[in-house]
Amino acid sequence: MLRNRVLALAIIASLPAVSLAQEGGMQGSGVGPTVGDREFSISGSGNSEQDFDSGSLSVTGDLGWYVTERWVLGIRQSVNYASIQGTSIEDDFWNGSTRGFADYHFGRSAWRPFLGANLGLVYGDGVEDTGLAGLEAGLKYYVLPKTFISGLAEYQWFFESSDEADDQFDDGAWVYSVGLGFNF
Repeated sequence: MLRNRVLALAIIASLPAVSLAQEGGMQGSGVGPTVGDREFSISGSGNSEQDFDSGSLSVTGDLGWYVTERWVLGIRQSVNYASIQGTSIEDDFWNGSTRGFADYHFGRSAWRPFLGANLGLVYGDGVEDTGLAGLEAGLKYYVLPKTFISGLAEYQWFFESSDEADDQFDDGAWVYSVGLGFNF
């Protein structure tokens, strides 16, 4: 567990350097959001076994508002579906999570690393309905002035009460996504 924390902190600490290294060429070019802009992004993933009898699908959508050029506040909705066949457990499961997030973006170039946090709920057939908190780090690359490709890694931990939130940190899970987004 300590090794995972050290690795996560090292990655997070290096993100601003990526932005600062790229800052010179794009500054003032109109790339990225301005104060008051909204942002929508969508990402997804899926998997299946070779005969396509069992598999899963996940879709996540984000909607955010830039309160400054660097801070975005928003809501993130994820929906997950899994179909398990050919085992002692044969069933379909639906899960979801809804969480509010706050992210701080570094730099003004086409490369925009960010750090943030989220808080929300997870619910559905395959999980126990509970609260979740998360720390997140990611990178956006603007392919057009208001269109970007993003990667996000979240470390989430789950709790049923505020007393448990601190105790459950070591039993969390990593969530990764790659998506496409737009500022408007």
